[in-house]
Amino acid sequence: MAIVELVARETGTDVVELAPLYDAIDPDVLDSLLRSDGFSSLEFRYEGRTVVLEDASDEVRISLQNDATADASGDVVDTESSI
Repeated sequence: MAIVELVARETGTDVVELAPLYDAIDPDVLDSLLRSDGFSSLEFRYEGRTVVLEDASDEVRISLQNDATADASGDVVDTESSI
């Protein structure tokens, strides 16, 4: 949900108007990857953005990159409760 909410906030779109996250990546696989000991980073496309997930100790940093601009914004998410 953290990814969908971040994209909604950044695009000014209601979360129910966005495509389901599973159209871009399997959320169950995403959860298991983020919880694995060997996770370091992952990138995928969702709603015209490149979503970048990076290991930040016991949390995951989520950054969005709009292909039209080089700007990125990010949130740090507790992997125990958010994704």
